[in-house]
Amino acid sequence: MLDINPILLLATFVVFLSLIAALNSWLYNPLFAYMKKRDEDIKKDLEKVGSNDDEIHELYSKAESIIMNAKLEAAALREKVIADAKELADSKLEAKRAELANEYLEFEKSLHNSRKQLNDELMSQIPMFKEAVKAKFSQI
Repeated sequence: MLDINPILLLATFVVFLSLIAALNSWLYNPLFAYMKKRDEDIKKDLEKVGSNDDEIHELYSKAESIIMNAKLEAAALREKVIADAKELADSKLEAKRAELANEYLEFEKSLHNSRKQLNDELMSQIPMFKEAVKAKFSQI
């Protein structure tokens, strides 16, 4: 039946151990080293991502503060421009009012002079009107 040959058993055991040793040095150790290096690289990348998140949040907050400051400056500049425009409009309005007031005074003076001149002309023609009225009454 089945005979166990100790030399063959010992040779098989030696071949098996030498195969395990060869596989360990040529396959398993490089594979485990590669897997360990890959795990370390992944940890480093995760740490970098975490630090990048912190940097991103910091840069985002800086950008928000810059935008807020720019908005405040724009609002202040807008208020200043509006105030300057109102001041300029008020000064132009006052200048136009003064000009119109002067024109109105000149108009009143010319109207008064025209009225006085017309009144003087009418007064000078009163004797002619009296004579014309007398002539009309005499004809009646």
